[in-house]
Amino acid sequence: MAEPGTRDRILDATAELYRRQGMSATGLKQISSAARAPFGSIYHHFPGGKESISVEVIRSEGIRYGRLVGAQLADTDPRSGIPALFENAGKLLESQDYSEACSIETIALEVASTNERLRHEAATVFESWLVQLTAWFGRLDIAEEQCRRLATITLTALEGAFVLCRTLRSTEPITIAGQAIHDVVRATLAEAAGDAGPADP
Repeated sequence: MAEPGTRDRILDATAELYRRQGMSATGLKQISSAARAPFGSIYHHFPGGKESISVEVIRSEGIRYGRLVGAQLADTDPRSGIPALFENAGKLLESQDYSEACSIETIALEVASTNERLRHEAATVFESWLVQLTAWFGRLDIAEEQCRRLATITLTALEGAFVLCRTLRSTEPITIAGQAIHDVVRATLAEAAGDAGPADP
């Protein structure tokens, strides 16, 4: 496999630094060092400096995570597989010593009220993930608005669980969140079927 070019190394290094320490704590000199790239090459490839890099990181990470999650969803039944999906995400986070999670989330938390351009880019990524999750829940025999609702609850729970897991240094929040979403799916299916009793596990 060919060695990544300078531009790709800059993006990869920036994404990893953002996942680990956030955007504000990451400087251009640190990016240059981590990417093994001359400092001047940053402005050559990204004339707008850090904001331009951040836009590209949001876009590329959005695609990367979307493909990763999409591959997992393709082999998972939304009726029963959500707890395992969340548990596996927790195990991955734990294996990384809670140092990396979702770079889109870390950027969004920092820029939602301060940088409209980056907020918009992050919102576009989150919306693409919601569309993907909505389509996944579409495998269930429920209305589209219910699929969208489940997608929103799922993404909200997952991103919130990442924050708690990293802060508490525990996978318990993401495990509990996965089970909670599973329970919501069961309740939604029971409601759609007009069954007031408990759904089958």
